[in-house]
Amino acid sequence: MPIEGMTCASCVRRVERALQKVDGVSAVSVNLATDEATVAFDPAKVDRTSLTTAIESAGYGVPLIEVLLPVEGMTCASCVRRVEKALERVPGVKAVSVNLATETATVRGVAGATARPALVAAVEGAGYAVQDISGPDAGDQCESLARSKHRELRKIQIKAVASLAVSALLMLLMYWPAGLFGGQPFDSMKTMHIVMFALAAPIQFWAAGQFYKQAFAAARHLQGNMSTLVVMGTSAAFFYSAAVTFFPERIIGHHTMPEVYYETATVIIGLILTGRWLEARARIKTGAAISSLMDLSPKVARVIRNDEEVEIPASEIRFGDVVRVRPGEKIATDGVILLGASTVDESMLTGESLPVDKSAGDEVIGATLNTTGTFTFKATRVGKDTALAQIVRLVSEAQGSKAPIQRLADTISSYFVPVVLVAAAFTFSIWYVAGPDPAFRNALQAAIAVLIIACPCAMGLATPTAVMVGTGRGAELGVLIKGGQALEQAHKVTAVVLDKTGTITRGKPSVSAVVVASGFDRDTVLEAAASAEQGSEHPLGAAIVRYAQESGLSMQPVERFEALAGQGIVASVNDRDMLIGTWSLLDDRGIDVGPLRADSARMASAGQTPMYVAIDGALAGVISVSDTVKPESGLAISQMRSLGLDIWMLTGDNRVTAEAVAAQVGIPSDHVIAEVLPAAKSDAVRSLQEQGNSVAMVGDGINDAPALAQADLGVAIGTGADVAMEASDITLVGGDLRGVVTAFALSEQTMRTIRQNLFWAFAYNVVLIPVAMGLLYPFTGLLLNPGLAAGAMALSSVSVIANSLRLRNFSLRGPRGQDAAAPIPVASRRPVSN
Repeated sequence: MPIEGMTCASCVRRVERALQKVDGVSAVSVNLATDEATVAFDPAKVDRTSLTTAIESAGYGVPLIEVLLPVEGMTCASCVRRVEKALERVPGVKAVSVNLATETATVRGVAGATARPALVAAVEGAGYAVQDISGPDAGDQCESLARSKHRELRKIQIKAVASLAVSALLMLLMYWPAGLFGGQPFDSMKTMHIVMFALAAPIQFWAAGQFYKQAFAAARHLQGNMSTLVVMGTSAAFFYSAAVTFFPERIIGHHTMPEVYYETATVIIGLILTGRWLEARARIKTGAAISSLMDLSPKVARVIRNDEEVEIPASEIRFGDVVRVRPGEKIATDGVILLGASTVDESMLTGESLPVDKSAGDEVIGATLNTTGTFTFKATRVGKDTALAQIVRLVSEAQGSKAPIQRLADTISSYFVPVVLVAAAFTFSIWYVAGPDPAFRNALQAAIAVLIIACPCAMGLATPTAVMVGTGRGAELGVLIKGGQALEQAHKVTAVVLDKTGTITRGKPSVSAVVVASGFDRDTVLEAAASAEQGSEHPLGAAIVRYAQESGLSMQPVERFEALAGQGIVASVNDRDMLIGTWSLLDDRGIDVGPLRADSARMASAGQTPMYVAIDGALAGVISVSDTVKPESGLAISQMRSLGLDIWMLTGDNRVTAEAVAAQVGIPSDHVIAEVLPAAKSDAVRSLQEQGNSVAMVGDGINDAPALAQADLGVAIGTGADVAMEASDITLVGGDLRGVVTAFALSEQTMRTIRQNLFWAFAYNVVLIPVAMGLLYPFTGLLLNPGLAAGAMALSSVSVIANSLRLRNFSLRGPRGQDAAAPIPVASRRPVSN
């Protein structure tokens, strides 16, 4: 079993002792180098879950793995709940999410304790099947699933066409005796009924075979689903007709040939299969976003191997390969340019409309388009590690996730089928006992109509189809939403906290001015400061180093370096003690910054960040660094305010500088949280939450990760640190802040679609089940035909999916034609707070 958190030999011993205490364990060996424990135990006394519990009780962890299972045979929300319950009972499973729209189950379980065969066995034990998918990454698995779904679509189409053709022929035979075509084709009614039986039987047991299989599997567990309703309805019509065809005198007590309902059974099967076919086609469209993303990647690449340029499939590129890209070609994988220069169109991934200049040393992203020049680059990420592959993985996981609002539909559906069975039995009894003649025929017709029309398919599809299309559309717009929960949470947000550096500003600061104190030379101060900052990863320090190099100054070796979070650095260069940072850093060490305080204040009021420099305990100068505001930030913040969101800016910068930047983008000074140490950013978010806000945090740096995790919704700028993106719920592929507005607007539209779907799914059953039971008979003298009930049931599922597919056209355009990646809200969700 893999183990997390071990650091030394004492950890090893602690884990060993914890496992040895489990009754039934005979031997334990823990390896610190591999972070694994090998345990021998008696399976009659011990299961893997108890071993995991022992490890966790000792203060260590067992990592979780995620397994994707494509499940065949699910038809409605009650099927979803049944599969979830079966998987939740497997030892080691921590969480299960089953999605009806994608027909997949995502299982998170303890590594080493959650085996795929056990999960497959659980699904099969519940009466469903698990598809075998090939491919090591999400892209390959998606392609395999897509091929399988197209094959299944073709099978359903053939069965639906055959069922409807036989239904038409049976109706033709029924009308023939009435003289519609003149003449009687059979010597007796019994002969005709036998022919009708021969035509209907293959449809009942071949075309509807999948319904029988699923219904019997559910019955073994004393449960029911949509297939149960279909099987009971069509079987009642078919087997009653077969009985009166061959044994009329035993069924009705005389030799007169009664009516048969073969055409009713075949029409129901044909219409339900047609609905399934339309539904399956629509489901494939809901996953079109993943297909379009995978289609972005080129199929071939030119690789230089053994000093020769060869053309190979892009999937065969290896790490370190040198790849040549010509004008107009797509870049095959992620890498770094070695030779040449060009401009690259990255709009398909980042949403940036203008091509980006690239030269030696710059990174390029796979699937983006080279426009003018030619260059060679070294492949640094290939296969499942590329940016595109990770986007496909994120979208795939999001589309397979479940929104919290879906729990309502799942809960109702789990009780729905038994209630319908009782309603159908009640309907038959009332019509048979108290209904007008022909009592049996009316009772049978009404009961079948109730069984057929009350399918919970639409309820099961209402939420996941909208989540699939919404997250897919977001990916096309450069907004990666990690799942249904994030999508639902986004529309609840009331306050947005924006990090300053890299989010509102470009995140690439540059030196604006250098002011030196009396007795110091400008170049000396700048060279010493740049030399000290060589060891810093902070963007402000990098700006000083870059400026010094551009000024032709040489860097001196750093003998000692210490970064003080939120204050600056302490270093030693050429035996000189250096301090670079805030006034408080120098003040704490007794250095008077008064002579340069006026210059510092002037810099800060202009939106620049002043950094004091002290050499050997004396004030040497102040260097101002400015980070220009992104041109789209002001517009994005204005759009968020028009949505009724309360906007705050959070920064570790000094208050004067922070307020100057805030003023440029329309954030009032009382909504600026400045001079916040990295560790305290999450506290600032928590403070807003305690005031009753649902908070979204938008950031890009490593120091933003705790705040992103603390927020109700974390939004990471895709140009930032990987750890920030891992801690977030939504990732913007590019650095455009308007993507945040897109995320909120898309969330609002998706939740509106889900509410519409759920309303119509419930309303359909609430209205039509009473109609099927005969509510309108006293007023019209008509009962709902079971064939019409089948058509209405199929239409309900298709209409829900069609409504969800409207999200594919999601686009908010402003008065000057801004594209969907930069929407202008057309209506406010909430009153504007500031």
